[in-house]
Amino acid sequence: MTVLSIIRDCLDALLHPSARYDALMRARHRAFMAPRLLGSLAAFAAFPVYLAMRGAPSAIEVAAFAWLIAPIMLSWFLSRTGRYEGAHVLSSLALAGLIMAVALTTGGIESFAAVWLVVVPLEAALSASRRVAAFASLLALSCAGMLILVSQLGWLPAVEPSAAERGVLMAFGVASATLYAAGLAFGAESLARTSVALLSREEERYRLLARNMSDVISRHQRNGAVQFISPAVEAMLGMQVVQLLGHGLFDRVHVADRPAYLTALSDAARGEVRSVEFRLRREPAAERGPGDFIWVEMRCRPLDQDRARDVTCEAEVVAVMRDVTDRKLFEQALDQARSAAEAADAAKTRFLATMSHELRTPLNAIIGFSEMIAQEQSLMLGAAQRKEYAELINDSGQHLLSVVNGILDMSKMESGTFEIASEPFAPRASLLHCCNLLALKARENGIDLITDAPQDLPVMTGDPRAFKQIVLNLVANAIKFTERGGQVCVSAAVSGSQLTLRISDTGVGIAPDDLKRIGAPFFQAGTTYQRRHEGTGLGLSIVKSLVALHLGELTVQSRLGQGTAVTVKLPLVYTPPQVKPAERKIATLAPAPTLRQDLQDQAHDQSQDQPALVKKSA
Repeated sequence: MTVLSIIRDCLDALLHPSARYDALMRARHRAFMAPRLLGSLAAFAAFPVYLAMRGAPSAIEVAAFAWLIAPIMLSWFLSRTGRYEGAHVLSSLALAGLIMAVALTTGGIESFAAVWLVVVPLEAALSASRRVAAFASLLALSCAGMLILVSQLGWLPAVEPSAAERGVLMAFGVASATLYAAGLAFGAESLARTSVALLSREEERYRLLARNMSDVISRHQRNGAVQFISPAVEAMLGMQVVQLLGHGLFDRVHVADRPAYLTALSDAARGEVRSVEFRLRREPAAERGPGDFIWVEMRCRPLDQDRARDVTCEAEVVAVMRDVTDRKLFEQALDQARSAAEAADAAKTRFLATMSHELRTPLNAIIGFSEMIAQEQSLMLGAAQRKEYAELINDSGQHLLSVVNGILDMSKMESGTFEIASEPFAPRASLLHCCNLLALKARENGIDLITDAPQDLPVMTGDPRAFKQIVLNLVANAIKFTERGGQVCVSAAVSGSQLTLRISDTGVGIAPDDLKRIGAPFFQAGTTYQRRHEGTGLGLSIVKSLVALHLGELTVQSRLGQGTAVTVKLPLVYTPPQVKPAERKIATLAPAPTLRQDLQDQAHDQSQDQPALVKKSA
């Protein structure tokens, strides 16, 4: 270890704890204590030699050597209290006191010691405090004034040194003061160099943080103009820092979020701490494709609280921005999951409400009429009555079977286990057959059923039973929801490689709010407990799933009070998908550019009139 490092370690051991963890304050304490301790120790070491060479000291010499105790006491005061400015004030007082004592006994203002008064404010300048420097300057001026006053009044001692002695003493005073001032200058330069080095090191540390931290730090004016932004924004937005200065960042804020962005900065400029979330447009990149928006959380606060309270000053704001896109996506996923759970709960409620009616009504009929047949002797039933009751029991049983089959089919379709039995068939014959089956029901309801099926419809490949199920459910729904005197039109046409079916009616129509939910299992337009039409609400859900299984499209158009039109497009040649049926998920079809709303019209009551045709094999 070098002597310098040993001295530094010794000084560090004497430092006050408050200065040990601040590099600049530690350097200042060292600069204050080191010359005083070393100078005092050197003077005390030289004092015996001085006595041996000079003999008995004079009163001035004794006072001068006694003053050497003061620097040691000042160093002790600083090491115990850590009050750097207070130590400099005491040092100025001690130095000024010594100068006054020597000057008063050696000629007053003309004394060689008077020149040392210049050193007092110079030494105080090392404190880096205006208050201490001002105090030391006033102290030096006051001492000079007192020396002038004493010299003018003649209060000085009568013994005066000779001219030769005065010249030697004056030369000594000037030389010693100059050397001391030079030492102070070197000390000031050392402190300044230390301060610059520490500042550079601190700036490098903050620069390292700004370059490597993922959060973006920015400095704004009240109007949002960016004055500084950290390089982390380049990774966040894919843009150079220079492009975001001024109003470059504001231009990339989503238009809908700009008011909130400016409001947060304005509030922060007035002294508030604000947090705001907004969207920022990100530059397109090769791995990301087109540019998109990311969600950003910005926390902003005033750069200077005092300037923020002063309305005459242009307050500035410092902000920290963080990419919270993943959190937003997670929140959206939670909202969707919550909505799905609420929809499932609503579906359960609809299911219970619908099934309680659809199952109880035929079961009550089966139980009631079977009990009457069992008690035919006591009730004296005739053959015609027994036949009528048996037919009613059969109809109710067939209705129950169709309801159960519908539920099972819907379950298979949603789980992806429903298989399409593809084979060639004539769509025109199937369409006319379905319309003929429902013609009687249309006549009973006073509705005109019009069928338009061209003779040249080609043979198509698909599941003929599923095709009939689609037509029966759609036409039965149209008849059910059309008032007496209305009209239902069924048409078919070939468009490219697709067969287009269109079933339109002049019925009650569907409200816009209900149109968005049409096609959901067990859902029927209108209030569940105030329905005007019977049915489980599975008809259109089954149609939707069957069309999806055939890789077709379904479009619904409707106006409340004006009627509904359902268009189904099926491929003429069904090609099974590559995905296994068990892995294929049946989802709501994406809506068409204009009117495709996701399904509509449900009600599944044609089974009461033609139950055998609606039933499907499990």
